[in-house]
Amino acid sequence: MASFSLALGTATKNRDGKIIEAFFPSPVLNPTDALVNAVAAVVDYKEGNQAIEITPAQCADLQAAFVVANDDKHAQFAAKAANSSQPLVVVILATDAAPTSVSEAFLKLQLISHRLVQPHGVVLDGVFGLLHNIAWTNQGPIDLPELTDRQIEARLNGEALTVDCVDKFPKMVDYIVPAGVRIADTSRVRLGAHVGEGTTVMHEGFINFNAGTTGVSMVEGRISAGVMVGNGSDIGGGASIMGTLSGGGKVVVSIGENSLLGANAGLGFPLGDRCTIESGLYVTAGSKVRMLDSSGQEVEVVKARDLAGKPDLLFRRNSVTGQIECLTNKSAVELNSELHSNN
Repeated sequence: MASFSLALGTATKNRDGKIIEAFFPSPVLNPTDALVNAVAAVVDYKEGNQAIEITPAQCADLQAAFVVANDDKHAQFAAKAANSSQPLVVVILATDAAPTSVSEAFLKLQLISHRLVQPHGVVLDGVFGLLHNIAWTNQGPIDLPELTDRQIEARLNGEALTVDCVDKFPKMVDYIVPAGVRIADTSRVRLGAHVGEGTTVMHEGFINFNAGTTGVSMVEGRISAGVMVGNGSDIGGGASIMGTLSGGGKVVVSIGENSLLGANAGLGFPLGDRCTIESGLYVTAGSKVRMLDSSGQEVEVVKARDLAGKPDLLFRRNSVTGQIECLTNKSAVELNSELHSNN
């Protein structure tokens, strides 16, 4: 029976011996039975979803198993891991179920950032409760109860311990730098983000975990958790898209292809292809929208959610009445090819 995922990686433990994070350089999605069976024989895997700690001494056998299964990347990593002083872990996921360990959670986040699956393509139920806040530093991840002692130790050694952030999720680029992207401020893209090839994330842009872009996009605003932005769509400076975390929202807010969310605009419903929301306009699912015909006459008033996924729409606010209006947008936004080039 086919398994969901398999990976060999390194881990960080706290003083109590608990794994607080894990790094998987070459995770495999839908590994072959031959690969799973070869690795299982070395690490004593039986069934189900497991995170199994291994020793460097097992890496030689693992390397041979990966070679037999034609997994060259894992074979090379296993050869290097044989001399590692870091904890090592093998994760085998028979099914895509809610993660039950930190190692499983970190593997799933990295599957997304490796572009092996898209947001909403893996089960992440309970991940917030499973992970806990960690100090992400220039000396690696440190469990918060240990941070003060480590800072004192560093100072006494004439060193400076720099804390980049305190969070459950680290920077994506500390684990993966996807091909063909530009990220001006790497702290604003969390592990578990899906950054499509051709995407540029400017200094004020933000991409949360389990969210992102599918291809060429200019991100100068906020892509919240659970949100997916289609190829050719841009998020203007200061713009915001409602996610699925706050308030327990169940509707997946997304943006189709070749659309524009203007500067300081906002979106709270699924936007279709070739749509535009003008700068400064926030349209929630319950917003009342005046539908206009080609002559500018009102046809009907609907809620924005009724327009979910419909293409070629332009949303604007009437500068006299303040009402939100919508008309057919016949000129999709043309992207500046030079601006979006990440070569």
